Amino acid sequence: MNYWLIKSEPSEYSWQDLVKDKRKKWRGVRNRQAVNSLRAMRIDDRCFFYHSNVGLEIVGIAKVRKAAYRDSMDPTKVFVVVDLGPDIQLPELVTLEQIKQHPQLTQLGLVRQPRLSVMPIDPVSWEIICGLGGLKSS
Repeated sequence: MNYWLIKSEPSEYSWQDLVKDKRKKWRGVRNRQAVNSLRAMRIDDRCFFYHSNVGLEIVGIAKVRKAAYRDSMDPTKVFVVVDLGPDIQLPELVTLEQIKQHPQLTQLGLVRQPRLSVMPIDPVSWEIICGLGGLKSS
């Protein structure tokens, strides 16, 4: 299993929207590095759901329900989407500030490449963030 972080502005699409919808095509990613992350996602991989712009916090964990496939709305046939579904709402929000202040999380893409919308998370960082979010075990 791999771990990821996906970002969305809550005014565009929030964690609550994903919970309500139960499943969502994650589309609109155009940065090549982020697209490569989408391509690497597999069914049942887990993704931190991060509210960007407003909130700046991880609010939940989503699961990949369908691995990468061509984005039917992309006329260039270059870009892909994945299907995501909600898994767990974090008992405690994990803020960007908490992540920046944690000595073992300073290497995360969220800190080093803050504009990237999809990024991998290593297993150690995943466990640390889960702990900050009030989860005993991921």
